[in-house]
Amino acid sequence: MRILVVEDDRRLAELLRRGLNAEGFTVDLAHDGRDGLHLAMQAQGAYDVVVLDVMLPGLNGYRVCARLREAGVWTPVLMLTAKDGEYDEAEGLDTGADDYVTKPFSYVALVARLRALVRRGGPERPVVLRVGDLHIDPGTRACHRGGTELSLTAREFAVLEYLARRGGEVVTKHEVLENVWDEAYQGDVNIVEVYVSALRRKIDAPFGRRTIHTVRGVGYRLAAEGAAP
Repeated sequence: MRILVVEDDRRLAELLRRGLNAEGFTVDLAHDGRDGLHLAMQAQGAYDVVVLDVMLPGLNGYRVCARLREAGVWTPVLMLTAKDGEYDEAEGLDTGADDYVTKPFSYVALVARLRALVRRGGPERPVVLRVGDLHIDPGTRACHRGGTELSLTAREFAVLEYLARRGGEVVTKHEVLENVWDEAYQGDVNIVEVYVSALRRKIDAPFGRRTIHTVRGVGYRLAAEGAAP
């Protein structure tokens, strides 16, 4: 069983690594949010559980968990934090975490929770994303509006898939850029507008629909709200 521990307290991280190794787990460590996100994304499902601290440098644990779920990574996540209270727990669970442990914690209880998550496994990735009669299949990279197949470029599909995974939420251009383009991209953030316009011409205009909504000064929202006026 392989676990990724993302914890900025290096002493605690090393203690967890040693203890979990003794319990039979293989443990990888990361000490900031961006490194942890990179490892979890690149692992291709190799981790059985991700132990994720909330107060991380670079990218906090809530954002790391949310990014994983947005990308379709369904590895079970146990949030580990010094914060306490029902609202903090609710925030962790709302971002897609599967369990939540507050520091200081019982090591025995932590191991028991990890074993329970391993037995349970991750939830299945949604096979098809649906927004009204718009169907987006990440597995086959196919997109249909009703019974009509839509021809999208790889980048157009990636933008649409990200908006669909955040369906109903307002998403900024920067969020789209961070999740669809790689870190090497140094161009203008308005490239997102170009792809949104192209998507509208393909998925909305021919059908008299308005699915991708502009929220002025903020970004975009994908929602099924019927025919365009």
